[in-house]
Order: sequence, then structure tokens, then C-alpha cells
Amino acid sequence: MGTASVTPRGTGTHRGPAGGAPASYGDRVLTLTFTGEVVHWRGPAPHHFVEVPAEEAEEIHAVAGAVTYGWGMVPATVTVGGTSMATAIFPRDGGYLVPLKVALRRAEGVGLGDVVTVTVAIASP
Repeated sequence: MGTASVTPRGTGTHRGPAGGAPASYGDRVLTLTFTGEVVHWRGPAPHHFVEVPAEEAEEIHAVAGAVTYGWGMVPATVTVGGTSMATAIFPRDGGYLVPLKVALRRAEGVGLGDVVTVTVAIASP
């Protein structure tokens, strides 16, 4: 197991906008923290992902229409351990997948099957 924060599956917290205030959209930032297993998807662009739990996916869905740039992609900053990256969250089967780029996985020693804590920050325009 790598150096990323590792916690048992099924735990997640919603911290709402930056500063811990209740969820509010507009020019605020929606910040979600959850854990999940790193999985591989062999689609047209193979990549490693963490599935967003249902409750957090609902929060993303609530802001997606205001921030998507097409195909339902939601731009976000993703943090695992001490490493952050800019990316876009993928819609899939009514939920979302968070891609973990190679540089992040290498920096944090994250591999397939690891359970990691992910923080996703979404800026609304």
C-alpha cells in the first residue's frame, strides 16, 4: 500500500463549500472528501479511477450543469495524500469516476486495489 491516506471503505464526509459552510452553489467551491478503491477501466483511454459514492455523486450532480464543459465532464482539483491535480470527473452510469493521473499515483505510491482518501474541489462559475 502506498503513502496515500488509507481508511476503511464506505466512509465519506461532505464538507460543503470551502470553509466548512453548508452546501451552497454559485461562486463558491464544493469540496467533497471520500474513500474508495482504485480501479482500472479499459475504455478507449485506459486509466485508474476512484468511484464517487452515491451521496457525494448527488452533490456533484447538483452543480454539474453549472460547471460542465461538455459530455457531462466536471472540472475539478483532486487531492490524494499530499498531491493535487487538475482534472475532470467523468459521468458514468448515473454517478461519477475520479481519474487518478500517473503522476499523482507515482507521487503517492498508489496502485490498483488500494483504498484511498480523495478530496475533490469543484469551482462553480
